[in-house]
Amino acid sequence: MKIVFATHNLNKLKEVQLLVPSHIQLLSLTDIGCDEDIIEDASTIEGNALIKANYVRNNYGYDCFADDTGLEVKALNGEPGVYSARYAGEQKNDLDNINKLLINLAVQSDRTARFKTVIAFAKAKETQTFTGICNGIITKERLGDGGFGYDPVFLPDGYDVTFAQMSLSLKSKISHRGIAMTKFLSYLNES
Repeated sequence: MKIVFATHNLNKLKEVQLLVPSHIQLLSLTDIGCDEDIIEDASTIEGNALIKANYVRNNYGYDCFADDTGLEVKALNGEPGVYSARYAGEQKNDLDNINKLLINLAVQSDRTARFKTVIAFAKAKETQTFTGICNGIITKERLGDGGFGYDPVFLPDGYDVTFAQMSLSLKSKISHRGIAMTKFLSYLNES
């Protein structure tokens, strides 16, 4: 069985391949010759994941899953949300995004936040979504040098280290993406 993971990131593909059952062969967008930039213009995280998965299913004929993730900060009315990757501009720079977030939260006492990942899976006549949420707070400064994105400023509930200070194995177990992937893999194993 072949399934496309809507990504060009080969490291991400290899990481996810280790999680899926051995009878499933994961293909990247590059593997199927999809080199166009799929426009993610939905107003929700779910919508963007569905756009990518359905685009591949409708244009290339493969069953496909895609993920989209956003950081939602309560005091900022859910920002950056769907704009998390480009919060500080189209250059999609992690450092700039964190700087903007910390500036916008400078006078806020409520630093409650959550990461949300949605995996959308499009197959023949059906789409499914799988959501993972990890609650926490935004720290006042960067802590740790692991991970990527907002990891250095996200402290998950019940832990005294940020995602950037955690081992990858621990982060994978408790993170929004890990939770969504677990749900998706359970679905694949039952299918």
